[in-house]
Amino acid sequence: MPTIHLQTEIFAPQALVFDLSRNIDFHQASLAHTQEVAVAGCTTGLIGLGQWVTWEGRHFGIRQRLTVEITALNPPTDFVDEMVSGAFKAFRHLHRFEATARGTLMQDEFSFTSPFGIIGRCFNALVLTRYMTHVLRIRNAALKEAAELAAMDSHG
Repeated sequence: MPTIHLQTEIFAPQALVFDLSRNIDFHQASLAHTQEVAVAGCTTGLIGLGQWVTWEGRHFGIRQRLTVEITALNPPTDFVDEMVSGAFKAFRHLHRFEATARGTLMQDEFSFTSPFGIIGRCFNALVLTRYMTHVLRIRNAALKEAAELAAMDSHG
């Protein structure tokens, strides 16, 4: 099962970064390039424990649907979303938020399994791991920018 590990230093308070990371409206804006839209479940605001959302977006030129549920939530340190249905065989995304002297260290641990056995494993190795890392980096850059702007605005 491939696992992507990312770390993003954000100069904003931990609680702000935590809430922005689980904000449905922000998620849609941060992944506008994939035309990702919440179409069912929790479709706006902050998603919480036991809640789910169905995303529809364009990946690899194909319109796809993916439903995820928040299976763990420990504000403001971590939460987990896991696939309920979608193109993956399975995935689990652990989001961690560690308060630092300068703000927040946001850590992603994204583990996934593709369907189709050996063909899926080859696709993971050749394409999907790189693609998902790119998508997560785009989202994290947008989150960093938005959180740091919000933190600056709150300080006058």
